[in-house]
Amino acid sequence: MEKYKIIEIKESIFADNDREADRIRAGLKAEKTFLLNLMSSPGSGKTTTLLRTIEALEKDLRIGVMEADIDSDVDAAAIAKIGVRSIQLHTGGMCHLDAGMTEQGLRELGTADLDLVVLENVGNLVCPAEFDTGAVKNAMILSVPEGHDKPLKYPLIFTVCDVLLINKIDVLPWFDFDLEKVREYAHMRNPRLQIFPVSARTGEGMSAWTDWLRTQVEAWTKA
Repeated sequence: MEKYKIIEIKESIFADNDREADRIRAGLKAEKTFLLNLMSSPGSGKTTTLLRTIEALEKDLRIGVMEADIDSDVDAAAIAKIGVRSIQLHTGGMCHLDAGMTEQGLRELGTADLDLVVLENVGNLVCPAEFDTGAVKNAMILSVPEGHDKPLKYPLIFTVCDVLLINKIDVLPWFDFDLEKVREYAHMRNPRLQIFPVSARTGEGMSAWTDWLRTQVEAWTKA
């Protein structure tokens, strides 16, 4: 049998990205701007949820949005239509944003006069979870039609997120989706995960989520 080497990795392969993310957070702290990284799979209702969130907070907070996608500007156009400052970030085929790409977006958006910036990440439950973008908090959306077993299949995103929005609860009667099971599975991955069942379409449950976010932004900007 041939001998083989055992190599101990002393530093994360993402170390450079992590250091850059820390620099972004420090800069945002100095500007008193809160960055939220919003992740989900395609079709979860991310943009609709974001529009509802803006609607609830825009009287209290100055908000900007960065829409990330492989191509198209559909989401940025939807946000701009309601009068919120927004930019579209094209990833050139990449399925995620890293800290460097986020920093470029923040520079183009301009953050000095904003309280809250929402980064709507590329629709994907895998790649975006691997990269620290420099956000203050990470949030994800899981929609009812996707099934309650996703914390078992995609553990990392549940581990790195601070908040889980379970969207489309208005269609619960038509799907085999167990709210208690998804809570159990999600908390197996992350016991500190905040969970908000919502319907972006009807508005049900949205106030609990937006109240939480408002409190987080105010704590960050006033500290």
